[in-house]
Amino acid sequence: MVTGESTTAGELLAAARAFAPELATRRQEIDAARQLPRDIVERLRAMGIYGMGFSAELGGPGLTSLEQMEVFEALAYGDTATGWCAMIGAATGIYAGFLDKQALAELIPTRDLITSGLIAPAGRAVRTDGGYRLTGRWKLGSAINHADLVVAGAMIFDGDVVAMADGAPIAKMFFMRRDQVQVFDTWDSTGLRGSGSNDYATDDLFIPEHHCFDFYEPRSGTGKLAEPETLARVMPGIPLGATRAALDYVRELAQGKVVATTGQKWADNYRAQYILGECEMEYIVARGAVVDSLRTLWDALDENRFADIPADIRIQTLLTRTHSYRACRRIIARLCELVGTESVYKPSPLDVWLRDMSTMTTHLMAHDQMIQTAGAFLLGGRPEFPLVLGVR
Repeated sequence: MVTGESTTAGELLAAARAFAPELATRRQEIDAARQLPRDIVERLRAMGIYGMGFSAELGGPGLTSLEQMEVFEALAYGDTATGWCAMIGAATGIYAGFLDKQALAELIPTRDLITSGLIAPAGRAVRTDGGYRLTGRWKLGSAINHADLVVAGAMIFDGDVVAMADGAPIAKMFFMRRDQVQVFDTWDSTGLRGSGSNDYATDDLFIPEHHCFDFYEPRSGTGKLAEPETLARVMPGIPLGATRAALDYVRELAQGKVVATTGQKWADNYRAQYILGECEMEYIVARGAVVDSLRTLWDALDENRFADIPADIRIQTLLTRTHSYRACRRIIARLCELVGTESVYKPSPLDVWLRDMSTMTTHLMAHDQMIQTAGAFLLGGRPEFPLVLGVR
């Protein structure tokens, strides 16, 4: 059973906001190191960040999805990579709801363990007595340098044949200790450099049957945090937090700025006024849509499972999430356009934010597949990524 003291949403959010200014002073350090410094990892652990995804029934604080998102947003305001790693690492509590009690006791005895890993089925798991033999190499293991646990998705095989159910191949998620995987130093990226999102691999590793799970079959969780798409709900917090930080930075910078060719203050300059107003408009709309969608979904889950709520509510969180990523990328690019060449030098935080956002929007959650998934679902077609709609 998961143990530990619960922390309230207000306390977690206050702690994250208090930590953000220090994270901002270390943004360049984190970016250059290509991973989070150990002291930051342990600060987050001590704050209770890695335990906040646990539901109350599993000994956690029982935060809503919106409350969790706001904590990640506050951390990302200080440093994008820290917010991203916190979000990935804190998924331990979400995964816990899909594991049985025996697996929880063996893998997650406390609520402060950090999980890394990729859920896409990039591996091969061959059925054997009592479990599976897992082989594969996965990319994008964010936070894996400091993780305690690792997840990995894989296709199921019976010998050399892909296992099928209802005419479709079977995939599962596999839970491991960090010392059971090999990590490769591959994360030399454009942005989110501090996330340390390295490759990792296993070779014929035995995984007990009860250390595997499926997002459609919760075993220990029964509430609103035990749904197939729970993990994705909090993801907009990272781009929104970073973008709010960029907006605040440029607003402060603008106080002392003049147009070089005319000496006109930015406060009196139409272009500066328009671009800042336009960026604030996009941000307000993007964040407001995300917040409204999460509140609407949470309320709808009062009496229903996710698969039973109306289609329009199911697609709302998906589309507002994808829109938030794309809107934040546009906003930061526009701010860099306003500031000009000063924004491209590494001492400027705009350089880090632009690179972080460029990398972040290569994530599947910002892809066209998400929008296609919503459209196909509404039309009765085949969604490209059905998991985010709770569809098998």
